[in-house]
Parts: sequence; structure tokens; C-alpha cells
Amino acid sequence: MSSILVVEDEPIIQESLVRLLQRQGHDVTGVASVAEAEENSINMYDLIISDLRLPGEPGTTLISRAAPTPVLIMTSYSTVQSAVEAMKQGAVDYISKPFNHDEMILTVKRILDKTRVEQQNTLLKQEVARYYPIDGIIAHCEPMLEVLDRIRRVAPTDTTVLIQGETGTGKELVARAIHSQSERRKQALVSVNCAAIAESQVESELFGHERGAFTGALEMKKGLIEAASGATLFLDEIGELPLEAQGSLLKVLQDNEIRRVGSNKVIKVDVRILAATHKNLAQMVQQQAFREDLYFRLNVFEINLPPLRERGGDIRLLADTILTRMAQRTHRNSMIFEDDAYEQLQSYPWPGNVRELENIIERAVILKHSGSIDASDLALNNVDTDHQLPLYELENRLSLDDYFVSFVKKYQPQYNETELARMLGISRKNLWERRQRLDIPSRKT
Repeated sequence: MSSILVVEDEPIIQESLVRLLQRQGHDVTGVASVAEAEENSINMYDLIISDLRLPGEPGTTLISRAAPTPVLIMTSYSTVQSAVEAMKQGAVDYISKPFNHDEMILTVKRILDKTRVEQQNTLLKQEVARYYPIDGIIAHCEPMLEVLDRIRRVAPTDTTVLIQGETGTGKELVARAIHSQSERRKQALVSVNCAAIAESQVESELFGHERGAFTGALEMKKGLIEAASGATLFLDEIGELPLEAQGSLLKVLQDNEIRRVGSNKVIKVDVRILAATHKNLAQMVQQQAFREDLYFRLNVFEINLPPLRERGGDIRLLADTILTRMAQRTHRNSMIFEDDAYEQLQSYPWPGNVRELENIIERAVILKHSGSIDASDLALNNVDTDHQLPLYELENRLSLDDYFVSFVKKYQPQYNETELARMLGISRKNLWERRQRLDIPSRKT
């Protein structure tokens, strides 16, 4: 039952309208003026129906005073101009007197239904904001709440941000969240995976080249940094950037300018840079594998993403969200996890973090046609977790190439090439090229 306030100075019309709406099941109050209406709590009604011409103040006065309560304006003066003026002031709709009873009933129903939907959407948005505060990032554990707080603080600025975390923790998602809340959000986020570009092509891809700058340069090409001017550039796996390209990138951060390969002309750019890495850049600086000056320029504001194994109850929330999304994507009916599946998800160390969680659940959904997913569907018991080191520990003990070889050999029995490349944060082409260079046989061999 909805509560409606009728403001009409003609007693016969007021009484007729009150009775009409009461017969429709509404709780209706009738008054004769704006002043009399304001003796009631006008903001507490679901709808106000008011005559335009009233003694004292016009009915449109209630539009702003009763907001957000919708106000339907009635008038005997059925002119286009009066309708336009009422709507301009914020009236939800306009109806002419004498009105047809059926027309009034339908109009009131439509307004109340629309208001109810809007209220439900508002509540839903509030609920989403509470559980998924920033761009769908699920965060209930303390470390992730700290991440969200840092995103909110740095997003409105143009500050350079260094996002650090193990492979698969969601560094690109954080970059997109920062961009979406920045002043540059109307422009596209330009993403570059530095590990996916061949070393010989890095300078050309990032800074562009002039025609004839090198063999095969048949025409001038803008680089990604120049293309991102006015927007945000996300450099993923910044630790893979060659030293020579690091020097050119430093010029961008210091002076906001670039030079295309083969050109002496300086081009000014306006670009915000977000960088991400799963490597220890400070350690790389000590090993002279990364420029110290560039490291300090990048590390103006740091965001550290916790690994999945340290996120506690977030694992279950993430798993439920991913399961719903995967079921929809693969056109399955709604699916749920059994208790033993939750236990296995919580106890597994997740060396591939959220990316590995997504892959495991996607595979389970594909193999399971319907119903619930139990521990056997996840098949995590088939993985040797007793002697499995997290990726960051492997990385700290091995060189980059050794780490790559160890990772691929360890996980290729469980994952296909697309999944392996995704977990490593590189393209399938880059994975194939590294296999050839490091002489890593595929699982089919």
C-alpha cells in the first residue's frame, strides 16, 4: 500500500480523487493548499498529486520542498507551456482536468512502479558499493581494504603509481580502478604488457618511429605513449623493460616528452603512468638490472596487493562470484559449491593467486554440466601442495629464466598454453618464443 497526498482546493474534486485512489488500495490524505500540505511530513509520502493553481502558493512549490517524493501536477489549463514549465521544475508528470479515472489510475500506478524500481536500484547500488566498493574488487580482508583506501586517495590525482604483487593478484584490475576514478576516465586506459613485446621492438612500440628509421619502417607510426596523451598508460610487467627503453621512459616522467625512433624532434605528451610488476624492483636496482632513477620516479605512490593465500574469507567470496560469472558465460544453470569444496579452496596455497582460482573454477564448471561443485570437481588434491613453493619464493631463489623454466615445467601438466600464458602475464606468442629460446619441451613431447 502506497501513501499519497492530494493537494486540491476544490472540495468535490479532492473528495472524488481521494476516494478513487483509496479504492485502489492506497492510503490517501487530502488537503487544500501548500501551507496545509506542509503541516504534514510531505517527504514521507510515496506520491504527491497537486493542482497547479492553489490559494497562496502554486502546486509546483511542492516539487523542490518534497524532494525526492515525486509530484504529479494537475491543471484545468491544458496548455503545452504550463506542462513544459511544470516538467522543467521537476514534476514527475502532468495530467489535465477534468481527468479520466482510468487515466489517473494508470498514471499513478506507472509513477509508483517507476519510483519503486528506482528505490530498489538505489538500494542495490548501495549494497554493491558496500561489498564491491571499487569496480567490482571484492575486498573484506584488512590488506585489501587498505588497497581500496589507497586507490581512492591516489585516483583523483595525476600521481604515478607503482602496483606490486605476485602474478595473478589483479594488478591490472587495480590500474583500471584508478583510471576509472581519475579525471582522465573519459579517455581510454592504454595497457601495455612489457613482457609481451620483443626487446627489439620495445622502443618503436612505446615511442613510435619515423619512416625509414629501420628496415621495415615503411611509414611513420605513433607510439603507445603518444597515443595515450591526455589519458592513462598502464605499463604491466615494467621489470621486463630493457635498460635502453628505461632511459627513454625516464624522460617521459621527468619532462613529459618523447622522441620517435629515427627523429630528433621532441614531442610533448600529457600522460599519467601506472606501472605494475611481480618482481622486486629494489633488488633489481641493486643487481643493476633496473635503473635506480626510474625506480624512484615510478615509486612515487605504491600499492601492494596481498597474495590470495593471505586474504582469508575473501577466497570464498571470490569463488562464489567467479562461479556465478563462469556459469553464465558457459550457459550453465546456477551452480553452488559443496562444503568440502570450500574447505579445499581455503586450504590450497594458490601459487597462481586469483588468476589460478578463476582457471580452476572455469574448468570445473565446464566439466560439470549442472548442480553443485564438490572437492573432487576442483581436483586440487591432484596437485602436490606439500612441497609447492609460492611463486614469489621461487622467484627470489631463481634467476628470471630459471624461474620461467621451473614454472612452465611444473604447471604445464595441469594447464593448457593459454592458461599458462595468462598465469605468467604474457601472450601465447611470447610463451612460445621463450619456450624456443630456453629449449623447454611442451607437454606433448
